[in-house]
Amino acid sequence: MSSTADPPRPPGRPRSVRADEAIIEATLDLLAEGSTIEAISVEAIAARAGVGKATIYRRWSGKDVLLRDALRTLKGHVPQPAGRSVRDDLITLVGAVGHAIDPRAERIMPSLVPEVNRSPEHHALYQSIIEPRRTVMREVLRRGVRAGDLRADLDIDVTMAILTGPMLIQRVMRWHPDLDETTLAEKIVDGVLTGIRAD
Repeated sequence: MSSTADPPRPPGRPRSVRADEAIIEATLDLLAEGSTIEAISVEAIAARAGVGKATIYRRWSGKDVLLRDALRTLKGHVPQPAGRSVRDDLITLVGAVGHAIDPRAERIMPSLVPEVNRSPEHHALYQSIIEPRRTVMREVLRRGVRAGDLRADLDIDVTMAILTGPMLIQRVMRWHPDLDETTLAEKIVDGVLTGIRAD
């Protein structure tokens, strides 16, 4: 009985985009259904995605790295300001605060707040997700200071907190049902600019 040898496989194993997507989707589905960061397991994710644990570990070194990538997909890409003016760029960035392209975010993000506050590891995970967005806003403000549009003594990080806080609490906590979110970013930015513009 003769056998035909399989053709030689090229070095390494190509990543399956379909498997990657299934793993990310499974992670987000479990979080949206109420699994906490602490309780969710690689085993559960693998079972939901229909893959083996080894498939996950070939792609991600551990659960925290997988969670970081999954949660980043909820937000989409970091917005890139057009650079026409500090005001326009800040409206773009503030308008993206608390906004997610995935409807599951409405169920996932509020439930993460207690875990982020409770665990240094989860807080570090949260910081790794939002720092790229802070970096973009920080540079817009610094550009405004360099151009003389904003006060030279501006505290950049406090200003970012003032800009993002109102939008975040409105979108995550639905703080005031009568606020119009279509104009809220513009009103926040204009209110803050009144205090931080150069004389």
